Amino acid sequence: MLFLVKLFPEITIKSRGVRRRLVRLLRGNIKAVLQPWAGQLRVSGEWDLIEVELESATAGPEVLEKLRLIPGISVILEAKKYPLPDFDGILAIALEQYGEALEGRTFAVRCKRSGRHAFRSVDVEAFVGAGLKRDTAAAGVDLGNPEVLVSLEIRHEELHLVLNRHAGLGGFPLGGQGAVLSLISGGFDSAVSSYLAMRRGLRTHYCFFNLGGDTHSNLGGANLGGDTHRLANLGGDTHRLAVRELALYLWLKYHSSHRVKFVTVPFADVVREILEKVDNPQMGVVLKRMMLRAAGRIAAEVGAEALVTGESVAQVSSQTLTNLAVIDSVAGRLVIRPLATTDKQRIINLAREIGTEEFSRRIPEYCAVISDKPTTKARPERVEREEAKFDQTVLDAAVANASIQRITEVFADEGDSLQEVAILARPEPGDTVIDIRHESERGFAAGAMASAGTPLLRIPFYRLAGEFPRLEADSRYLLYCERGMISRLHAAHLKDAGHRNIAVLEPRPSS
Repeated sequence: MLFLVKLFPEITIKSRGVRRRLVRLLRGNIKAVLQPWAGQLRVSGEWDLIEVELESATAGPEVLEKLRLIPGISVILEAKKYPLPDFDGILAIALEQYGEALEGRTFAVRCKRSGRHAFRSVDVEAFVGAGLKRDTAAAGVDLGNPEVLVSLEIRHEELHLVLNRHAGLGGFPLGGQGAVLSLISGGFDSAVSSYLAMRRGLRTHYCFFNLGGDTHSNLGGANLGGDTHRLANLGGDTHRLAVRELALYLWLKYHSSHRVKFVTVPFADVVREILEKVDNPQMGVVLKRMMLRAAGRIAAEVGAEALVTGESVAQVSSQTLTNLAVIDSVAGRLVIRPLATTDKQRIINLAREIGTEEFSRRIPEYCAVISDKPTTKARPERVEREEAKFDQTVLDAAVANASIQRITEVFADEGDSLQEVAILARPEPGDTVIDIRHESERGFAAGAMASAGTPLLRIPFYRLAGEFPRLEADSRYLLYCERGMISRLHAAHLKDAGHRNIAVLEPRPSS
């Protein structure tokens, strides 16, 4: 099976050296993401197209879905490859592939060509089109809106017959534009801004400020990002689990080609210090400045050159240009806001498109904000005067106690519950498989288990906690997700909730 990977157009206008570097990087990213199929895969290409050849068509749908989510790819073509024949040979190949499909339908022939040939692309189109019209039962040629498109690509001495065309993610190859630290709270805005950063080729690490612990005040708006009016007193574990799930989901789906870090900063004491010592209207701005100070120092540790936040200008009171300028002045490095001019509904729409909407929606929002009357025009001198009351050793302690983990290790601190979770390669008699993936996810068909006689339930991760207690208690349930990480997290928490009839299904990739 052959996939032709077309580059994001902005890559093709780069200088020769930069373009070659980005193509090599994209080729390496593709190999990394498709590692489970390494033994039956060949990835090649140096300039304007990358070929991904798969020995078996069985894994084709899984490989295609992975390719669709790799930054830097504009289009993926499913194709067949032949040595370049003469015009009669090209027509014969087109007749074999499209003869029956053209019956009673209009068609058009499109040919793209690269290399030196004694003919033009339009010559191929005219010859093959005339032949198909003559030798099939097609309704005729319609160059404007054909029912069937016969797509050919001639590359030097090879002919590619294009069978299907699929949109890619676009953007630049991951890792080609440096590294950033994204301040993620679990809400719509920080999730979408993280996605936009990685789509632009930025290796994206995650930083979560845990406002939980012993803090019992409504601090919505404290999380740095557009997710203002958002949780603070959820009881750190609930919020922490939701944010780790979100980060795992984004990494697994969009940038698993690179190792990234997940940082948790304990910020409850910082919040308490602000509540006790800072004037009420200045609390929100001060808290965000403290977060940027901490994030700037952590960014240096993880090798990130800039910070990414989900703020949108004027979305809430703290996000005026005046306030943002005062907040950014302490960052110590560039602050990138991918959503700066995006309205909330568009952000939610994009969250739905990338699959993070349900993650974010299940995190409760609070109406109360950290300030009764938050300032919209913060003055640097007044903010600095309030910060002079703040004990900076509290911030130092928060940074010193930050947990920096690989994204693949974020479930490691589940402790004994995680150790108790059984990991199975296949179901056993009496088991029921629960596919907990988001509805938009594809790839491995958990339904294959059902066809083998194993019952299958589809309960998205965000409904699992509520629906699992209603399932039959005398059956064992195997949670399934793409890489097993989110399944392990949920299995550990179900164990903590007293459910012992739980395990994780991690089948081997198909061959």
